[in-house]
Amino acid sequence: MAALSKSVPHSCYEIGHTWHPRCAVAALHVSRSALAESLRIYGTLYLIAAILRKRKLDYYLYKLLPEILQSTSFLTANGTLYIVCFCILRKILGKFYIWSPGFGAALPASYMAILIERKSRRGLLTIYMANQATETLFRMAVARGTITPLRHGEVRLNLSKNLLLLSFRCKDGLKGFTYSALKFIVGKEEIPTHSFSPETLMDKVCKHGPRHRCCKHYGDNCISYCIKGFIRMFSIGYLIQCCLRIPSTFRHLFTKPSRLLSLFYNKENFQLGAFLGSFVSIYKGTSCFLRWVRNLDDELHALIAGCLAGISMMFYKSTTISMYLASKLVETIYFKGIEAGKVPYFPHADSIIYAISTSICFQAAVMEVQNLRPSYWKFLLRLTRGRFALMNRKALDVFGTEASKYFKDFTPKLDPRYTVVPPELPLELS
Repeated sequence: MAALSKSVPHSCYEIGHTWHPRCAVAALHVSRSALAESLRIYGTLYLIAAILRKRKLDYYLYKLLPEILQSTSFLTANGTLYIVCFCILRKILGKFYIWSPGFGAALPASYMAILIERKSRRGLLTIYMANQATETLFRMAVARGTITPLRHGEVRLNLSKNLLLLSFRCKDGLKGFTYSALKFIVGKEEIPTHSFSPETLMDKVCKHGPRHRCCKHYGDNCISYCIKGFIRMFSIGYLIQCCLRIPSTFRHLFTKPSRLLSLFYNKENFQLGAFLGSFVSIYKGTSCFLRWVRNLDDELHALIAGCLAGISMMFYKSTTISMYLASKLVETIYFKGIEAGKVPYFPHADSIIYAISTSICFQAAVMEVQNLRPSYWKFLLRLTRGRFALMNRKALDVFGTEASKYFKDFTPKLDPRYTVVPPELPLELS
């Protein structure tokens, strides 16, 4: 409580937009950089998604651009409204408290911004930011010694996959993106409603061998079914990592041509491939084995197979994947509870959770960057063209969160004509 009552008298210029003393101009700078980055992100994302989903020409002509612009407006507004609320809150309070430059300013800004986005996307954004916020709170607790991290915690958290896969085996267990993603990874053969498809020559070759009558993989025996599943998902995981490394590799192609080899021969490429491949092959192999042993196809098999397949996380220990699956599990249980009439429905819950989650991340970005996920911090820097790193965090060290831990060498050059507290490095006026 003592920390909450502490305050610093600095102005919003001295703490936040140190690159320009005018609030409106600073907000315009952030808005301009956020707009450019948002267009790049959503333009690329929506175009690739449209190609992968094999959208028709009408979508490209009438829907693609409006969707890009709407999502761009949302992200741009989130960045712009944050700096606006940052300044307004300082003027209302007359000083900065530990919660006001981060959480306090981001909360109204994030809530207003998410209302601009399409309703169909708010759920995904909420899940993403809830994951970020949960991990951030976990890092904060570890840094303060409140909790001790478990060894291989990602693998243990991966147990949530089991319940998801159990729901996945049910006829209406999962819907939307999660259902489609699991269907893509595990294969449509594990869905009870899978229908028979025409055989090819390769199918006839693979068909010879042991296959239980309850198995739905009509074109393969159980052994080839597992092997093909491993090869398919290993290849996809390998290619995903290669694609992610292409931009950074080609930037240094002419200065360091040897980097081209690292694009294809990289440890992370094989780790993701091994994770996806082993997960699918273990899941499919266990499911087939249980059908042979029990002589029936049961939804319980998904729980056992998923539990064993969770070991695959040892190859690729990703907190992001584990947290996402855990969040989707909570979401699935919640909506199932609503359908059953056991849990009340809260209107705009996704928008509220998004706003709170984003505010937690912004609080960390301002007061303790060391506890924020590095990838999200880099995203904030890209969104603001590095301006988020220009905050005067040395003045915030009084709150005891080591705000300037990664910024010891940075001291903003402030114009003394617009400061409340004498600046450490006065600007030489011409």
